[in-house]
Amino acid sequence: MSPTPTVKAWRPPVAGVVEVLHAHFPDHAYPRHTHDTWTLLVVDDGTVAFDLDRQHLATVRRQVTLLPPHVAHDGRAATTQGFRKRVIYLEEHVLGADRIGAAVDHPGWADPGLAGDVDRLHAALVHRGDAFEAESRLALVAERLRGNLSGAPVEDVRRDRPLARTVRDLLDARVVEGLTLADAAAASYASPTHVVRAFTREFGLPPHRYLTGRRLDLARRLLLAGERPADVAAVVGFHDQAHLNRHFRRLLGVTPGAFARSGTMAG
Repeated sequence: MSPTPTVKAWRPPVAGVVEVLHAHFPDHAYPRHTHDTWTLLVVDDGTVAFDLDRQHLATVRRQVTLLPPHVAHDGRAATTQGFRKRVIYLEEHVLGADRIGAAVDHPGWADPGLAGDVDRLHAALVHRGDAFEAESRLALVAERLRGNLSGAPVEDVRRDRPLARTVRDLLDARVVEGLTLADAAAASYASPTHVVRAFTREFGLPPHRYLTGRRLDLARRLLLAGERPADVAAVVGFHDQAHLNRHFRRLLGVTPGAFARSGTMAG
């Protein structure tokens, strides 16, 4: 009897992302097929052999592989241990149909920087309340992929203080309701990637992390005023209490409940 594969798939509320798939296939072979999306693939364990167009290829661990839309390919374990992979399926427009030929010619890169960016994008997509962070991460990954496909280096965005301050003002005005990266880009007349890079250069952290910090500031004040953590999460703009807890612990090392009780004891 063949071992049972483990598959987890979902569609996050992030523009440009059609599906996310995390899977472990101990013994599985994909038949030849196509997608209408870009397939952004990282194999964390094992090796996948695949045919793309007329090429016989294989993944390398931690290599970032990009399979283009509308091009036939298959996939199978190259070793007896099977393989474990993470995949993000991107809408065709994210990278553009004009780059399909380049991806057929060179569908993968052993690029630690890109792999790290993809890891951070997956982490944001796993935590489904972090759509703004995922949009920012996706903008950086897409920029890097476009650069690799064109053979051009990623453009160095110079410090743009007025743009960065415009975006900060937008975030300060919409701490609770938040905004999308597309909204920020439209309001500042810049591309999403330019927004993320200019903001990070000016303030030392990306816009999604700045917004999280402002929400945590507000949460701390409400907790010390006696509000319950479950109520505070929704009031300050977090997806749910688990989302608040995760960010609160990352910043302060304690849960919101413990932080609130510390204020009571101090009194």
